[in-house]
Amino acid sequence: MSHAIVLSRAGTGLSAPLVSVEAHLSNGLPAFSVVGLPESSVREARERVRSALICSHFKWPDRRITVSLAPAEIPKSGGRFDLPIALAILVASGQLAEKYTAKREFFGELGLDGSLRSCRGLLTAVQAATTANRPLLLPAEQARDMAIVPGSRVTGAADLLEACGFLKTGELPLAKTEVQPPVIPPAPAIDDVMGQVLAKRALEIAASGGHHMLMTGPPGAGKTLLASCLPSLLGEPSAKVALELTLVRDLLGLDREIGRPFRAPHHSTTPAGLIGGGQTPLPGEASLAHGGVLFLDELSEYPATVLDVLRQPLESGEICISRARGLYRYPAQFQLVAAMNPCPCGYAGVDGGDCQCSTATVLRYQGRVSGPLLDRIDLHVNLERQAAATLLESRGAGPSATKIRARINAAQVRQIKRQGKLNAHLAGSELVDYCGIDNPVRNWFEGACDRLHLTGRGIHKTLRIARTLADICGEPLVGEALLLEALGYRSRLSQ
Repeated sequence: MSHAIVLSRAGTGLSAPLVSVEAHLSNGLPAFSVVGLPESSVREARERVRSALICSHFKWPDRRITVSLAPAEIPKSGGRFDLPIALAILVASGQLAEKYTAKREFFGELGLDGSLRSCRGLLTAVQAATTANRPLLLPAEQARDMAIVPGSRVTGAADLLEACGFLKTGELPLAKTEVQPPVIPPAPAIDDVMGQVLAKRALEIAASGGHHMLMTGPPGAGKTLLASCLPSLLGEPSAKVALELTLVRDLLGLDREIGRPFRAPHHSTTPAGLIGGGQTPLPGEASLAHGGVLFLDELSEYPATVLDVLRQPLESGEICISRARGLYRYPAQFQLVAAMNPCPCGYAGVDGGDCQCSTATVLRYQGRVSGPLLDRIDLHVNLERQAAATLLESRGAGPSATKIRARINAAQVRQIKRQGKLNAHLAGSELVDYCGIDNPVRNWFEGACDRLHLTGRGIHKTLRIARTLADICGEPLVGEALLLEALGYRSRLSQ
């Protein structure tokens, strides 16, 4: 037989389209060519596959070898096609029967000695192959990690010779993932925060309704500590969110995340580093924070070009990167927590602070954050410097973290039962149906919005916060007191 087909999959974002690896041997001068839109790493497979076959005691066919990766319009990259190319050549040259590779999918980079090495981004391929009800053969060093996909049939092989031995004998041992209790690394708890009662209240609201939050205050007020407490209040992510985050991390070659992610990129990051990018776009910090918290400290120090790319994912919960070769989508359903100083020196409006910044300097500093971005942040909280007596208390004032988490869980259960999602994700048309405002309160609220010159997004944001406050209190209707508190979380920069 001079023609053979072995199945594999390419990687295009979080999708894994099926690829047929075809090998054809013909007469003529010995040559090896790969077609089908391969990138340089795939074209270099010739030397890896040739050395691996020889070192594994197979015969390299001295004929004209053509390898086609179909469909041709999908770009192929990485070393994942080494193993299927080698097996296709073995089948085409008659050294391996076709029946052994039929209805299976193969992935793995070959070493020159025939060993199989792990490849990045295979989890999406395992998920797609499992959906297609096909077993897989992968490098042994990552087979156990890939077996976390429910219903998958994954076999791991250490090298090419072992893979062929498994196929010929029909004994393909299935890899099983080790089920271990999750070990969540210790994280700051809200009990560790001394004082800042208003900020802790806002943090509870943010966790209950999935709202974005901005904290403004002097250096040392506890902004970073408060932000790092939010993941511990959110509880465990859903299975769907956890799997999506695992897929994103696998694309970047990172280990699995336990619990809610907390990402804090430096203000020198680029737009591509924040939302993803590159010639073959990879996910960025926003997608790595999926299901968790994206913390932007010193918000006004970020370039405007970096901050403005967050507008679309804050609304839609996903990243869409368009390239000539296709559209790449990555999940980005995160909670944004930002912190900034009130002025360059950090002490504008602070009691006892020695601020030398002029009014124009303060306004210019705060104006670095655009109004449209501020308008997408639900909660705006001003932090004050705490007295020494407050900071030296044995525990923070207010309810314990256990009680706060219980209230958050109860509020989220009410939201899911009522509308199937958290309040932060309610559309404008849904707010009127779920807020439950009687006519007198509605008339008062309309007048307040007109006097404050709130934008449409600002009005919806206030209603979402008020609805979350009602869920925390267990109230079916949104009253005037709750709307007043929600209006108190407005920012003067986004009025």
